[in-house]
Amino acid sequence: MSEGSVIHDIGYQRYTGPRHGRGHVLGAIYGHGLRTAFGFGRTAKAKIFPWMVAGIALIVAIILAAVRSQIGQTVLSYAEFADRISWLIIFFVAIVAPELVSRDLHAGVLPLYFSRPLRAADYLGAKFAALVSAVWLLLGVPQFIMFLGAAFTTKDGFRGVWDELGDLLGGWAHSALWALVFASIALLIASLTGKRAFAAGGIVAVFLMTTPVVGVLSILPSRTAQELAGLASPMSLVTGVGTWLIPSTRAGLDIGRFGPVYAIAAVTLIAACLLLLLARYRKVASL
Repeated sequence: MSEGSVIHDIGYQRYTGPRHGRGHVLGAIYGHGLRTAFGFGRTAKAKIFPWMVAGIALIVAIILAAVRSQIGQTVLSYAEFADRISWLIIFFVAIVAPELVSRDLHAGVLPLYFSRPLRAADYLGAKFAALVSAVWLLLGVPQFIMFLGAAFTTKDGFRGVWDELGDLLGGWAHSALWALVFASIALLIASLTGKRAFAAGGIVAVFLMTTPVVGVLSILPSRTAQELAGLASPMSLVTGVGTWLIPSTRAGLDIGRFGPVYAIAAVTLIAACLLLLLARYRKVASL
């Protein structure tokens, strides 16, 4: 040490608190993502759109429950409810998915996230789970309100409530499939750019531009082509799976004997999107 050098004690201390590990990190990212989806912890402007979507879905569910209590007939089943408001959910994921992933890409903070102990798969899994949960809640909570309205007005007593509960569980499963498809596609598109406006436009375009293709294929003279037309769009793909698994669904989509094909295609689509997402984030993590 040279003459005149001085060592200053500036009070740095080692961290002696608990070390929660990867599980805690995953939970923190998931919780933050779910809060972000509904605008919690953000400005009032960020809360307007997600809660407007949630409000519309709730109002529709309340109206359906009220109408059923008056006429004694089911206007829309739980699965059909999810199919009908799926267009609204498209715009929800188009806004939320870029907030979950594009913002981090734009800020360039991913190398810090992936330093340690967080892995690309951990980050992706937490973000995906957060968006799936948000979409499922937007569909599942109104379905539960419809169930309450039906349960309190049924004339078949406990058996009627039990049958209604079975229908609700089927509707929730259908909503889960919608959430998985919406989230996987939206996050994949949003991960390709750090600009949220471009990401949102790309998500809406993928969902909306594939729908006319279904219409074109459905008017072909081939019966097989008509029954397989729904595979051309993510929205009709999920509707086709619901039509196959829930026969009472009046979706207006003729899938013939190809129900299993629709189910396999839906699972393949979700898996492919997640694998591409993982490849994308592993590339980012290695930079």
